[in-house]
Amino acid sequence: MFGRKSGFEIEEMSRPGAESAALSPAAPEPPLYEPPAATPRGPGLLAELRGNLAAHEQLVRSPVFLAVRDAVFASLNIAAAANGGREQARHDLTALVADIVARDRLMVTGSEQAMMVEELLNDMFGIGPIEPLLQDDSVTDILVNGPDQVYVERHGRLDITPFKFRDDAHVVNVAKRIAASVGRRVDETSPMVDARLPDGSRVNVVLPPLAIHGACISIRKFSRMNVTLHRMAQQGNMSAGMARLLEVATASRCNILISGGTGSGKTTLMNAMSRVINPRERILTIEDAAELQLQQPHVVSLETRPESIEGGGAIDQRQLVRNALRMRPDRIILGETRGAEAFDMLVAMNTGHDGSMSTLHANSPRDAVTRLEGMVLQANGNLPLLSIRRQIASAVHLIVQLERMRDGVRRVMQITELVGMEGDIIITQDLFAFRYDPSNFGEEVHGRFEPSGIRPALTARAAYYGLDKALAEVMQA
Repeated sequence: MFGRKSGFEIEEMSRPGAESAALSPAAPEPPLYEPPAATPRGPGLLAELRGNLAAHEQLVRSPVFLAVRDAVFASLNIAAAANGGREQARHDLTALVADIVARDRLMVTGSEQAMMVEELLNDMFGIGPIEPLLQDDSVTDILVNGPDQVYVERHGRLDITPFKFRDDAHVVNVAKRIAASVGRRVDETSPMVDARLPDGSRVNVVLPPLAIHGACISIRKFSRMNVTLHRMAQQGNMSAGMARLLEVATASRCNILISGGTGSGKTTLMNAMSRVINPRERILTIEDAAELQLQQPHVVSLETRPESIEGGGAIDQRQLVRNALRMRPDRIILGETRGAEAFDMLVAMNTGHDGSMSTLHANSPRDAVTRLEGMVLQANGNLPLLSIRRQIASAVHLIVQLERMRDGVRRVMQITELVGMEGDIIITQDLFAFRYDPSNFGEEVHGRFEPSGIRPALTARAAYYGLDKALAEVMQA
């Protein structure tokens, strides 16, 4: 009736006191994002940092540095030097730059030589001047709009940085190096590329003439932070009741869609919810670019493959979903539903793969249902709309709606349940919602996470897994 029972869930969560152990808030944990320490103003560290960056920019754009760089690249086997590792390259470059400065009698100080060596190392091993941003854990997005404009997102806010590239050619060279490092190509004939860096970060590159004002590089960084639903509740992304409801729904093997705009935190929430999954289950993940960080021991991760330079060999998400059904998964987690694979995902949800999850881009739960209908029609245009809606109503139990609000905080706006059909309409009901308070307008968004008080239709499913009491406590709180 509700898919395979898991002995782990029944034994562990149904015995006295086990529900509270599994689902009640744990001991306080540190917040997921620590705000950066206040930087002293005036002639302190901030002024020193800006001075250092200004000096660095002046140096790397100077004819002296360009002459040294050309001389280094002319006399050094770059590929062989890179193979020897960064520290060996640093040693070799330090000696080589000193020789060039002495030979050409250049007016360069020791600190400027060290700065030149670091810039050359970043050119050889990293991504140029934005390498420090890639190492900064407080940065979630790096956006390069040509050589003179580098933005970052920290804690939901976009700010311009003082980091700059030498010129347009420098941005293009870095973009090509990023693409080449993951076996992809980007040039005039193929001016766009999506790729994943070795650390898991996603990167998108657009070159001129498509990018009118210079090459653009967009990097969505791979988060190393340990995300839990409890932490998300602590930092205001949702209420404690919402977190417990999502724990119950995930442990009860509900099929869940996570909906929201770009950068609203969909993948982060899916990672947090996946921590509730029984470690005995076999989970298959399917993504365009691998971002999920599941902690369970039995996870098989599949990733799409773009077409080759010759135009063949592409493997899309729909092919992977179909193949996943032959791999004996307990759950299928689709990183993002964006096309015809929606039909196959609904088939999986309706044929015993309970507890499956996916994300999609939509502005509300009702919009998410409409988008899902359209994507299924892409796969099979002959299906009647009523038949599609019945499949959706049967397959999907919950839609979790996220939004990045104007104060930069990502919030769960609604947890909506699909309860069935009435005529040809899918009936939904909100179990929780964020109610904005317009009377308290300010820099921060104010409001409350409110339960609806409605008895969820998933109560019977929760009872099957011994979690009906935990669910009742959540809805009555």
